[in-house]
Amino acid sequence: MNDNTSAPLIDNDALAALQAWQGRSETLADDITAAPVRALSATLDRDDPLPQAGTPLPALWHWLYFLPHHRQSEIGEDGHAKRGGFLPPVPLPRRMWAGGRLAWEPGNPLRVGDKVERTSTIASVTHKAGRTGELVFVLVRHEVRNERGLALTEEHDIVYRAAAAPGEKAPPPTPAPKDASFSRDIAPDDVLLFRYSALTFNGHRIHYDRRYVTQVEGYPGLIVHGPLIATLLVDLLRRQVPGAQLARFEFRAVRPTFDTAVFRVHGKPAESSSEGNTDGNTDGKTFTLWGEDADGWLTMQATAVLA
Repeated sequence: MNDNTSAPLIDNDALAALQAWQGRSETLADDITAAPVRALSATLDRDDPLPQAGTPLPALWHWLYFLPHHRQSEIGEDGHAKRGGFLPPVPLPRRMWAGGRLAWEPGNPLRVGDKVERTSTIASVTHKAGRTGELVFVLVRHEVRNERGLALTEEHDIVYRAAAAPGEKAPPPTPAPKDASFSRDIAPDDVLLFRYSALTFNGHRIHYDRRYVTQVEGYPGLIVHGPLIATLLVDLLRRQVPGAQLARFEFRAVRPTFDTAVFRVHGKPAESSSEGNTDGNTDGKTFTLWGEDADGWLTMQATAVLA
């Protein structure tokens, strides 16, 4: 049984120190080059034309750029950079990408060949004590610009959790919906996880180090990257609606997905939310997307709105 009656790691003074990071900003520059686009296309098993200067960057593929380049001596035990720097030094060992919200500027897609800047700001740091221990949520707001101006705004939710306690039980799972209009099976083998980690220069050991993830963090297998699942959801929509361009996308990780079995990504047109609507009409631009693990549990839920 998990005992949460011990003194919290993060008291009021510690939280105030972490919240001193709110408002901090950094700006990074990068070039949208073709090689990562070719590599992610292959990783997602797509047969895309070779990208050239001017090729629009698919939605979420900007995560191939502005990568962290910490020196090896700056890396912590979990494979992430040691705490501090731009992100606040949260003293909780498990860090996950919990979700996000993105909006693309109409008429200004990111393109291969663009010179881009991303300004990131710590918007908020909040603390909660839940049934399974302490949680700290860090909200980072990004603005991405190219030579033509603002191209993309993104809010990125990061959650920090306490180490797993002996015998700790996961939160009750949520059954995945069963009314998908289109779906795809994904085999999360070691190669897929390695390739995505390499493409995003993500050293987090939960995605490739089986001994670490099972013996130190207490999970049953390698964890599929949250951003990879989000990318697979959008990729599913692109396969269903060729030429689809996104105006908005939001997603939330619900439950970890492990490499121990095939999982599925699903989608369907979202029903109109007009008051009193009960006939299942859709607006043709809004889609509900979700991930489902091999046991039928919901792992990620998302909404995509086409331009």
